[in-house]
Amino acid sequence: MAGKVKWVTDIEKSVLINNFEKRGWVQVTESEDWNFYWMSVQTIRNVFSVETGYRLSDDQIVNHFPNHYELTRKDLMVKNIKRYRKELEKEGSPLAEKDENGKYLYLDFVPVTYMLPADYNLFVEEFRKSPSSTWIMKPCGKAQGKGIFLINKLSQIKKWSRDSKTSSFVSQSTKEAYVISLYINNPLLIGGRKFDLRLYVLVSTYRPLRCYMYKLGFCRFCTVKYTPSTSELDNMFVHLTNVAIQKHGEDYNHIHGGKWTVSNLRLYLESTRGREVTSKLFDEIHWIIVQSLKAVAPVMNNDKHCFECYGYDIIIDDKLKPWLIEVNASPSLTSSTANDRILKYNLINDTLNIAVPNGEIPDCKWNKAPPKEVLGNYEILYDEELAQGDGADRELRSRSGQTPGPKGGRSRDTGRTVLTTWK
Repeated sequence: MAGKVKWVTDIEKSVLINNFEKRGWVQVTESEDWNFYWMSVQTIRNVFSVETGYRLSDDQIVNHFPNHYELTRKDLMVKNIKRYRKELEKEGSPLAEKDENGKYLYLDFVPVTYMLPADYNLFVEEFRKSPSSTWIMKPCGKAQGKGIFLINKLSQIKKWSRDSKTSSFVSQSTKEAYVISLYINNPLLIGGRKFDLRLYVLVSTYRPLRCYMYKLGFCRFCTVKYTPSTSELDNMFVHLTNVAIQKHGEDYNHIHGGKWTVSNLRLYLESTRGREVTSKLFDEIHWIIVQSLKAVAPVMNNDKHCFECYGYDIIIDDKLKPWLIEVNASPSLTSSTANDRILKYNLINDTLNIAVPNGEIPDCKWNKAPPKEVLGNYEILYDEELAQGDGADRELRSRSGQTPGPKGGRSRDTGRTVLTTWK
């Protein structure tokens, strides 16, 4: 296709702009004709809002799905995963199997979570079952660790209620909903410190679901050694891995930014826990990501003009069980170190190679399945079309009693679809 791609962005980050310029694309303003707009989540709301009635043409693409928040708002993510579990249960899927205590065997990958104020009474009931537990409270629509705090007593939450004498919970700010989740108080520690994983996942289409895993994720470490002691509940340098918080700590290292590459983590785990256990852990992480995307796929507005690069936050506990904490719609493109800048530049480069094939003017009618050569550091994580092609064989194995599930080492899905192989 003749002509150069015209780009716009409202996120002034060098890793974006350098990538556009390297391709020889032409910068324009949003009021001019553009082909590619890397936009903030605030802008995407305006583009797809009912009031503005903006219509994108076939030669325009954007970096968010209209209702990405179904996955990236903490409360909606949990709601969609709960609905997905119930649907699988109704279908009699082996994935929805439960143990004798009614706990999901395979779909238990999000900590027990309630919405506040709506689920306040349910939360109190759960809290009273194990009154020594710690819970983490987060505002649904905020990022970078803002507004987060830990509680281990009901009295701490009652300050959020206008009337502590009743069992009803009323948020002081009616606009702001919170989620409250059981805190993972036995995190895997390295050097005595808590960490989480930031992994990047690119979704090119939700129906059929096609997603890619970026191989170069990283771990983010706390600057202060972990202690489950209740006296340290207010010390966010112990509990929250967000760089936005940790960079203010006295022990923050500006050279490596308190980060490890995923490959370093793999090497460490292989040497301390063994290769087989490590491979199983990463298989389970990949499986969790696919299940979370499947949970939101039916409600996602699968607009053909859209793709999305999500930032997944995963915590691993000391039993090497991975937990999905949250998914970010606009993972930070700020570079805290030189290595960070290289990683994020390459991430954008590889994302653009998939989203805008050959750097040519987009055509939304294209088949969004690029050849393997252009994937760079991405690898295909799940392709629903490929999976359905293998469906008959899957059905046979399901019926013969080879029940799929994370703990069995076989492909983990229902008879309708099958996961592609990953390394």
